[in-house]
Parts: sequence; C-alpha cells; structure tokens
Amino acid sequence: MPLETTFATVSNRVAGLNARFKDQKAIDVLRHSLNEPDLGPIALVSSFGAESVVLLHMLSQIDNSVPVIFIDTMMLFPQTLVYQRELAETLGLTDVRHIQPDREAVFLRDSENLLHLSNTNACCALRKSEPLQRALLDFDSWISGRKRFQNGARAAIEYFENEDDQRIKINPLAYWSREDVANYIEEHKLPKHPLVAKGFKSVGCSSCTTAVNEGEDDRAGRWRDEDKTECGIHFDASGNVHVVKKNTNVIVSDEGFGTDDWKHAFHSPSDLEYLSSAQKEAVAIDLTNDTDVTTLLPKFHEIDLIRIDFPSFSDGRGFSLAKQLRTLGYPGRRRAKGHIISDQYTMARRSGFDEVEIDRALADRQPEEQWMARSDWKQHDYRQQLRQSV
Repeated sequence: MPLETTFATVSNRVAGLNARFKDQKAIDVLRHSLNEPDLGPIALVSSFGAESVVLLHMLSQIDNSVPVIFIDTMMLFPQTLVYQRELAETLGLTDVRHIQPDREAVFLRDSENLLHLSNTNACCALRKSEPLQRALLDFDSWISGRKRFQNGARAAIEYFENEDDQRIKINPLAYWSREDVANYIEEHKLPKHPLVAKGFKSVGCSSCTTAVNEGEDDRAGRWRDEDKTECGIHFDASGNVHVVKKNTNVIVSDEGFGTDDWKHAFHSPSDLEYLSSAQKEAVAIDLTNDTDVTTLLPKFHEIDLIRIDFPSFSDGRGFSLAKQLRTLGYPGRRRAKGHIISDQYTMARRSGFDEVEIDRALADRQPEEQWMARSDWKQHDYRQQLRQSV
C-alpha cells in the first residue's frame, strides 16, 4: 500500500533529496530512487516517444522489473505502438503496463473520436490524465523523462518534485541538454522512434502532433496553433504542476454529494470467517455483481455495509443483487460503486441501494444538480404510491 505522508513530510523530503543530488548524474538519481525505501512503491511513466529510449535504457540497466506505465490514448500513431512493443522487448522490460482510457467514459464523452477538435484539454483529460490517475493509485513516486531544455513550464523543474501531499515525481534527466540526449542514444546505439527521421521531435497523439520545422521549439508540433503546450499529466492549462491525486470518490445520497464516512477497510466475503472471530469493529464487504448472496445469509447480522461493483453502466445485475438483499432481509447499508450515471440514480434507490459511490471525474462531469434532480424518486415510484393507496 502507498505510504501515508503529509505535505510537510513530502516537502521536506523533496528539499532534502534535491539538495543531496544537486550535482549528481542522472543515472545516480535514478539508481537512488529505485533503491530508496523512503520513496515507497515507484513506477516509470513513459510515452515511448522521441526521447523515451534514454530513460528506458537506463532503467533496464538498473532493474528491468520496475513497472513501466504506457498510456495508449487509442489515438497514437501506429508507429508508436510498434515501437513500444519492439523497444520493450529489446530492452528486456518485464512489467510494461499498457493503460487505456475507460471505454465507457470514451463512449459517453467522445464516441466519435472528435473531442480533440473542440476541446483538446477535455480530450487529454479523458485519454491521458484520468487513465494515469487510476494507474498511479498504488504508487507513492513516479519517474518522468522531462527536461529543462524543453522550455515552457518545464524550464525550472528539479530532480525531485512535490505533488501536493500525494506523491514525489522524479525527473532524472531534468538537467540534460538536447546534445546529451543525442549523444546517449548514439553511444549506446539505441533504436530511435521511426517518426524522428520525419521531423517529429516530440511525439504524442496522431490527431494533435505535427513535425517540427527548422528553428522551432522541440514541442512546437504539439497542439500546433493552440495556446497549449502540455497534456495535463505534468502541468495544467495555467502551467501549474498537475497533481495526480489518490482516490477521492464522492458519495451520492438523497441529501447530495458527500465524502465517505466509512473509515474502515472493505473486505471480500471470504474474509468473513476470520473477521467474525477477530474483527471487533464495523465490517464492510465488496461484492461482484454475480455473487450468490444467499451464502451470506448466516452472516448478515455481522455485516454493516455491502458495496456492489458496477463494472459498466450498461450492466444491470447490481440492481438485481440489491433487490435480492432487500428481499432476504439484509439490515445494513447497501452501496453501489463504479460506472453509474445520474440517470440511473432512481433505479439504484428503487432497487434498495442507500447510496452511490462515484469517482471524482464523473462527479465533475455530472454535477450534484443532475443527481439531485432524481432525489425525489419516491414521488415517482408507482409501487410506493400503490402501497400508500391501499
């Protein structure tokens, strides 16, 4: 599990690390980072772009089992996908995690793959920032290949950065020059991204990346003719450091949006035998929507909260499971969690759910007013009206 840290702790640690490694080589910064228990679980995030091979090669020489997170936006150049596979194999990287945007979210927000034409920031959030947020939930630190010579908001980056009270970001190549990158690739005879030979000095999505002309900044081909230089993984539209926050889900009830008041861990049904004898505090369990809840009947009185997963908004089995729990007389709280949209809130409440748990990204897209428009579900519940008329 990620380390529990405070802003002051992270801030002091970053300051100490930058002071200690101010004059050190990139390889030493990377090696220390990979062998420093105080940094917690760590991953390298790579685009497998024009200059990515340098840091990936360094990593492979130190520890080729370190997780490498590759975000496939589903709009990358075909050459990038081929290069990613071939380079990972060549370098012997054993834990490359191929991350993609949530398919249901893409269906809801960009079903025709045209969002980049009207709102590049929203497209980057959907296809890059949000997938990275999910991928980094289990890590306390992450490594990037950013460099000061790339200018813009990157011109003042340090080896170690404090991402609020969330994580430490590590930039081993922060002080490298363009010539340093070229010389390293040449010295180690590393394979180049095929688009580099065609004038691409920075490679992103095919829809928003062009070749760079002589004399232009290396990132001039990214979002050309727009007032945008970053996708949002590192910096937001204002040039501020973008913080990839840990899970801050929103709880929806008839009273509106709120934070989770449940302070204990969630367990699986298989934990119940152990918990019944050893756990003295409140118990909550997570269920998949294909669970046979009749097997839980003897333990109903020991379970304070049941949370049912919705893997997609189109999968209605969770509603049926909630109805079954109600029919069987389960007395505790019932919570729906996952891919649920505001239009389904009425169905969730009618089925027997007391509350719904959604991620922050969905709460931003579907604000509280949309959900509360369904909070008067009882007035439209024909079963309730029939019971009252009898």
